Amino acid sequence: MKTFLLAFVLLALASSFASAFDPSPLQDFCVAIDEPKNAVFVNGKFCKDPKLAKAGDFYFSVKMPGDTNNPVGSNVSAVNVDQIPGLNTLGISAARIDFAPYGQNPPHTHPRATEILVVLEGTLLVGFVTSNPNNTLISKVLNKGDVFVFPIGLVHFQLNIGKTNALAFAGLSSQNPGVITIADAVFGSNPPINPDFLAKAFMLDVKVVKDLQAKF
Repeated sequence: MKTFLLAFVLLALASSFASAFDPSPLQDFCVAIDEPKNAVFVNGKFCKDPKLAKAGDFYFSVKMPGDTNNPVGSNVSAVNVDQIPGLNTLGISAARIDFAPYGQNPPHTHPRATEILVVLEGTLLVGFVTSNPNNTLISKVLNKGDVFVFPIGLVHFQLNIGKTNALAFAGLSSQNPGVITIADAVFGSNPPINPDFLAKAFMLDVKVVKDLQAKF
């Protein structure tokens, strides 16, 4: 009896952990709405009355290239629940990523989603790093039509290694995957992280850390 109860508890815990991310919807859809009056609160957003849903609640266009004239030479056009309210509770989103020649999408993580990337134009060097203690780099060069997966929460990147523009689209397993760009988070936090602490953590001179923080 004790063994059965223990197994039951473990299964219950496993089930709760399995649904710790975006839960499955309990209705056909739940169009997000900012006005909570006469709305139903589900999974982070208030829901519009389903009878009032329209095509625009499920549509967004990313046909125009993003502006890559910036220090990293890339632009990410997110398509999540903020752009398509109808994504609310559906557990999926997307992004268009434009790259200038030699542009990069710097090392970052998505705390709430696995990402699958397909290259539509150009050649990208992509990769992710496994968790401690191994910190193994899993990397590959992708060409047009190639697909690569970045597991949830792991640090990953994309780099255009070609002399022409590159374009990729990504699908993410959350309506709101979130993004943490490593350099921005570490050296550009507000308020700043103590530079003496960062100097020791990264084995750098304090002056180097302060110079990095000034850039962000």
